[in-house]
Amino acid sequence: MSDITFTLGRRGFLALAGGAGALALAGAADKAQAQVTTSARIVILGAGAAGTALANRLVDRLDGAQITLVDGRAEHWYQPGFSLIAAGLKPASYSVSRTTDWLPRGVTLKSDWAAAIDPEVRTVALQGGEVLGYDFLIVATGLVLDHAGIEGFSRDLVGQNGIGVLYGGPEDAARTWAAASRFVEEGGTGIFTRPATEMKCAGAPLKHTFLLDDLARKAGSRGKAAFLYAAPQGSLFGVPIVAEKVRMLFGERGIDTAMTHTLRAIDPGARRATFVDADGIDHERDYDYIHVIPPQRAPEVIRQSGLSWETKWTDQGWVEVDPKTLRHTRYPEVFALGDIAGVPKGKTAASVKWQVPVVEEHLVAQIAGDTTDAAYDGYTSCPLITRVGRAMLIEFDYNNNLVPSFPGVIAPLEELWISWLMKEVALKATYNAMLRGKA
Repeated sequence: MSDITFTLGRRGFLALAGGAGALALAGAADKAQAQVTTSARIVILGAGAAGTALANRLVDRLDGAQITLVDGRAEHWYQPGFSLIAAGLKPASYSVSRTTDWLPRGVTLKSDWAAAIDPEVRTVALQGGEVLGYDFLIVATGLVLDHAGIEGFSRDLVGQNGIGVLYGGPEDAARTWAAASRFVEEGGTGIFTRPATEMKCAGAPLKHTFLLDDLARKAGSRGKAAFLYAAPQGSLFGVPIVAEKVRMLFGERGIDTAMTHTLRAIDPGARRATFVDADGIDHERDYDYIHVIPPQRAPEVIRQSGLSWETKWTDQGWVEVDPKTLRHTRYPEVFALGDIAGVPKGKTAASVKWQVPVVEEHLVAQIAGDTTDAAYDGYTSCPLITRVGRAMLIEFDYNNNLVPSFPGVIAPLEELWISWLMKEVALKATYNAMLRGKA
């Protein structure tokens, strides 16, 4: 890395870490806009990254709106930290805060779960029996992990018999490291999987593979370990140029692949996994460690609501929205954000950061009787960790174009220290600013 790259990269990093980057300043400029007076009832389902960020921004944009946030979980999870926890680099507490820590004044929190949604009469029924009427509905529920989609698997197996699952939450990620650390120290056969469904942060299984490979090298046990990455897809990443780079890195590091192989079942006692290939033929593979990512789907309440796509992703239930405006195509008073949104890309926290202002602008304009040309272009970012202390900052859009935020400074396909810092340090500061509506 050249001196000028290091200097500019560090400056960019410090700006992000301090919440004073250009994006944060743009957010501050938005706050200067005049408020719109309204008595609109706005219900937001989900207090994760998307729902919380939008609630904070709407409080500053709307005067008199009744904003209700619905979420039954008392904890807020910083999900980008799960990969670090699952590699023993952070404790479980790193990703945990309280939901109420991030909520602004003027927002009512219903500590409950949605039980039913009726978009025709515009109501949300809660599990506790309360029924909320709305003028506008924001669906930001996130997704659910379909553990039953893998025969023989259940969450209570995580951390035992060589089984890891970093997606289930901070504690699952910590238990994953308990199993992964034994593989790192002792060697054996490690299998790393991903599902056939859409999934949050599709780079996570690659990060986990790369990190354990690097940790095994540092432990001096890599010569005793075999790595296999098995996936239903035909390529290692959705962006072709990135997929080729990952293929090259796998080749250099002795990581084998089994593409078009979908994990169907595991036998925890025998430590045996069954995969089905594109021709429907089963293949059994023994393992000492396996990282399982179950199928991922919309929560049942969404799939039963009539808001899901009827022509695609019918087995998964993502909300049917226009990919640019994130407004529902059949119910104009409904928007979807984050993992639940039925768009071709965008199940990452970085995507949420760019989706939230778009929904904000369309919602405020709609309330004011106006229109806006604000559009989400599919921006997705993946700080793809390739070893401890190195990462590639991959940013792309709906068309798989690379859209680097720091062109000429951070090369997206190079393993850089500054890209690692973006993930390991700066990302959380930027994420927290986003939750506050400041970025």
